Amino acid sequence: MELSQALGIINLTSPDDVQTLAGLLSPALIQQAFSLTDTVTLRKRKLSLESMVWLVIGMAIFNNKSLSHIVNLMDIADRTGRPFTAPSSVVSRRKTLSEDAVRVLFELTQQHWHEEARHPLWHGLTLNAVDGVVWRTPDTPDNAHTFGKASNQHGERGYPQAHMVCLMELSSHLLRASVMDSYDVNEMRLAARLAAQAPDNSVTLFDRGFWSIGLLNNWHNAGENRHWLLPLRKGTQYEVIRRLGKQDELIMLKTTVQARKQWAGLPDELIVAVNQT
Repeated sequence: MELSQALGIINLTSPDDVQTLAGLLSPALIQQAFSLTDTVTLRKRKLSLESMVWLVIGMAIFNNKSLSHIVNLMDIADRTGRPFTAPSSVVSRRKTLSEDAVRVLFELTQQHWHEEARHPLWHGLTLNAVDGVVWRTPDTPDNAHTFGKASNQHGERGYPQAHMVCLMELSSHLLRASVMDSYDVNEMRLAARLAAQAPDNSVTLFDRGFWSIGLLNNWHNAGENRHWLLPLRKGTQYEVIRRLGKQDELIMLKTTVQARKQWAGLPDELIVAVNQT
């Protein structure tokens, strides 16, 4: 099966809608995340941190629902057993949840879910993709200092914005990893931080915005049997080494001095395959 056929099948297959978290998230993973980050759970609080973790995950999965709906849907209750908690108290308690605990829980859950998913393979390779997004954040001094704003000749304008780049497994739409930084950090540099977390025996799709020989070389060398695919930039200069078929060629790309300074270990020349369809 050609890659285009495999991607077409995946595109027509929708992941199952999540109706409940039962069976998806083990309470033991939550406790493991707390223990790995030395998060202290205070039992005298009306709302436990465990319930706040469930809330954060619920907000991510049921992102088209209101906070009140999610609280009711997930049966989040205070320690007296009341079935509904005032949204204001939920918001206040959620702010006390450690960022590190949520980050570690994400890492634990993605590892667990990917192991359970049994992803389909294309010629022995998992299919993945990298893409970036810009998020607008609330206009607060902290966000402006941390993330920055878009600027023009008249100075900074609008809301603070954050750059985020994610690595996704295509058949399940499960994220494997993500990284976020300030608005002025280049997406290619963010993608480079994901290279170590890409799976071995995989092919990863990039769009034209990630064209960087240094990034792609790093991605390939970060593990075993890691491949990448993206559209060839218009006007790219290369030398044909040999033809592999009617539309496939093995080509040599020469790297620039500037690129070799920016990307450690980048060779003078890179041999890649290109499809001319």
